[in-house]
Amino acid sequence: MTIERQNPPGLHTTPGYHHVTVASPGRTLYLAGQCPLTEDGSVVDGDVLAQTDQVVANTAAALAFAGASPSDVVRTVIYVVTDSRPTLSAVWDRLVESEIGAAFTTASTLLGVAQLGYTGQLVELDVTAALA
Repeated sequence: MTIERQNPPGLHTTPGYHHVTVASPGRTLYLAGQCPLTEDGSVVDGDVLAQTDQVVANTAAALAFAGASPSDVVRTVIYVVTDSRPTLSAVWDRLVESEIGAAFTTASTLLGVAQLGYTGQLVELDVTAALA
């Protein structure tokens, strides 16, 4: 399987992700939205960065279970309950510096949203990966 990540001419420079990701041939892995939940189903107490760390841990575990690595990721969508650009930037920085940082060199979208599914939830990560 080959994964090609590119930034076409004429599009803005990115802070690490790529505008275009093409994977061929192979299977596609779709993870459920990874939330800041502990193994017992509790939302992590604390701020957005503590919740981001739990999302990272959960995503790493789900990818490993499926036989994938962060470098196999072809698309991410990051949802953060905020209207603050500095908060969005802090979450992005925490993700790209994490153990799954390679997942964010691909096609990525970062969104500030009004709310997420669990009471107190501040972050969720949607991941698609390509497998051989």
